[in-house]
Amino acid sequence: MTDTSVEEGTPYQLELTARPTRFVPWMRELWAFREVTAILARKDFQTKYKRASFGIVWAVVLPLLQGIVFVVLLTHIGRFSHLGYSYAAFVLAGNLAWAYFATVAQAASTSIVDNSSMTDKVWFPRTIVALVPSISNLFGLGTSMLILLAAMPIVHAHFTWRLWVLIPAIVLMIAFTVAFSLVTAALHVYYRDTKFIVQAGVLLWFYVTPIIYPAHALGRHIAPWLVLNPMTGIIGLFQFAAAGNFGPMAHAVLVSVAFTVVFMVIGLQAQRRYDRLFVDLL
Repeated sequence: MTDTSVEEGTPYQLELTARPTRFVPWMRELWAFREVTAILARKDFQTKYKRASFGIVWAVVLPLLQGIVFVVLLTHIGRFSHLGYSYAAFVLAGNLAWAYFATVAQAASTSIVDNSSMTDKVWFPRTIVALVPSISNLFGLGTSMLILLAAMPIVHAHFTWRLWVLIPAIVLMIAFTVAFSLVTAALHVYYRDTKFIVQAGVLLWFYVTPIIYPAHALGRHIAPWLVLNPMTGIIGLFQFAAAGNFGPMAHAVLVSVAFTVVFMVIGLQAQRRYDRLFVDLL
C-alpha cells in the first residue's frame, strides 16, 4: 500500500497494490497518523467512563476490591500470612498490574472488527485501532500504581530502592500488551472465534500466573514451569517492587522479554502485510 503525494489543495490519494508496504515506510505512516491515534484514544477513554459518577475510579476500585478479597481469604485458607514479606502488597501489586493487561487484551482483540463502520469509510492504518486500548487505559494503570504506593504503608510494605523496578515493569507490561493486541486483533479479522478464545484464555491465564499465590506454593514439580508463562516475569517485577518477593528465577523476566519481542514482530508483520486486505473481511 503506497500513498502518492499531490499538490496542496488536491485530495489525498491512496494507491492499493498487490504487495504490502515495506516496513519502514509503513512505520512512518503509522507515526504520521499519531494525532489520529491520540484522538481515538481520548474518545475511547471518555466514552468508557461517560456518565459514570466516579469515572476512572472504577478502573482501580474493581481490581483493588478483588485483590482485597483474595488477601482476606487466602491469608487464612492458603496460610500465606508468614512468608517473610507482605502478602497483601504481593497480591495487590499483581492484581492491579494484571487488570491493565486483561482489560486491554479483551478490548483490543476485537478492535479492528468493532470499528469497521469507521475504518471502511475513512482510510487510516487499521493498526491504530488495535493500539488505542493500550493507550486509553494508561491513565488507569498509572492511577493503579499510585493507589498501590499509597496502600503500601497500610499493608506493612516498605518503601525501598525496589520501587524503581516499577519503571521497567510498566514498560515491559505495556510492550507485551501492545504486542499481544496486535496479534489477536489481526487474527480476529480472519477467525472470529479469537474473541472467545481470548476471553477464556485471559480468565485461565490469571490462575496460572503467580498473582494470588507465590510460585513455591505449587510445589517443586510445577513451580519451575511457571517461568514459561510470559506474564510470570512481568507480574513478578511488580510484586518484587512492592513486596520484595521474586519467587520465580530471574530468567522469568528474560522469557517475558523474549515473548514480547516475538509477539511484536509477528503482530507488526501481520498488521503490515494484511492491513489492506482487512476491509474485504469486515
